[in-house]
Amino acid sequence: MSTPVPDISPLDTYHAAEDVLLLDVREDDEWAAGHAPGAAHMALSRLDPSTLNRATSIIAICLSGNRSGKAAARLAEAGFTIWNMTGGMNEWQKLGLPVQTDDASPGSIARAS
Repeated sequence: MSTPVPDISPLDTYHAAEDVLLLDVREDDEWAAGHAPGAAHMALSRLDPSTLNRATSIIAICLSGNRSGKAAARLAEAGFTIWNMTGGMNEWQKLGLPVQTDDASPGSIARAS
């Protein structure tokens, strides 16, 4: 039986960003194109709960909410306090929330090739 993972909206994620770890689990090329300011990156394919601080609350993020849901379920099973951001970065961008690249210049949300 899997541990239930609560959902959180992109707007609520934006407002909570200073108090939690935003963990973007998209692939490297998607991350490089643009991500939420302050987010950390660990692609779902390389997700290793042992490298994360269990005392830190996490919001998992991907493009649509699917991969982040899988990541959130794995992290919940490992004992983390975690939420899944619904709608992913697609919804984040639609709401006009900031998207940036690693050097803090404006980014965009692009699908993995």
